Amino acid sequence: MAVGARSGSGEPEKRPEELAESSPRAERDGGPGAPGEPGEARPGEVRDGENRDGDRDQGPDGDAGERPKKPRSFWKELPLLIVIALVLALLIKTFLVQAFSIPSDSMQNTLQNGDRVLVDKLTPWFGSEPERGEVVVFHDPGGWLGEAPKTDSGPVAETMQNVLSFIGLMPSAEEQDLIKRVIAVGGDTVECKGGNEPVLVNGKALDEPYLFPGNTPCGDKPFGPLTVPDKRIWVMGDHRQNSLDSRWHQELPGGGTVSVDEVVGRAIVVAWPPTRWSTLPVPDTFDQKGLAAVGAVAPGALGLAGAVPLVLWRRRRQYG
Repeated sequence: MAVGARSGSGEPEKRPEELAESSPRAERDGGPGAPGEPGEARPGEVRDGENRDGDRDQGPDGDAGERPKKPRSFWKELPLLIVIALVLALLIKTFLVQAFSIPSDSMQNTLQNGDRVLVDKLTPWFGSEPERGEVVVFHDPGGWLGEAPKTDSGPVAETMQNVLSFIGLMPSAEEQDLIKRVIAVGGDTVECKGGNEPVLVNGKALDEPYLFPGNTPCGDKPFGPLTVPDKRIWVMGDHRQNSLDSRWHQELPGGGTVSVDEVVGRAIVVAWPPTRWSTLPVPDTFDQKGLAAVGAVAPGALGLAGAVPLVLWRRRRQYG
């Protein structure tokens, strides 16, 4: 009998211990799921790269196996959003625009009692000063409004008023501000003789279509002629018979004029109520030729007249 018969492939048959050594590791360890080999993990066994919940661990470079982070709750984000909104509102109020409420009828019909206007506070930061025809908000120069009446609105309403006025959404209950139209600026001569006579600025009559119907240009208070000091303005309400403006405070320091330093800014838009939304442009009468004060034009003209001979003299020396 032949011993060690060969298989059909021509190779000798392997003994059992040789078959065990040549079999795959996964089969020797009992099938798929052996450590280091693909397949399903055994019960309680954790494969490399996974945690016990079956989720992929984040690699050192943040690979695609990273578990996505949950977005933060809206209620956790809300306080931060409120703080940002308040800071932005405060910055806008301080440097850009601020809302003011019209408390009287002195600017009718241009502005009605209860209107809300937006006031430009940016341009004064760049040295701009009020110009003729603009509607401006300014602090009480002293003695124009008297002592503000105290109101007892309760602690809750008072707190809300203070918060909203601080961020510019409501007027302050303590600030004493007025709103009028600029009629003349520093260096101008202004007067009004009464009756139906017009207001004169540097001898030029103003055509004032914005006056309250039935009003006369001076109301019942003629004035002038007077010269507005430098860095000050002469202001009047559009409702001349119902406006305690520059005409009525000539006995005070400044002769009824207002310092430009007291001006908060120019009212540019009627923002509320929506039915009265409108802009507040400068009327055409303030653009008429020759209205500017002679004194305001003279320095420029004198400077030009002095510069021309100087340039000619330098050219003559330079070129012989």
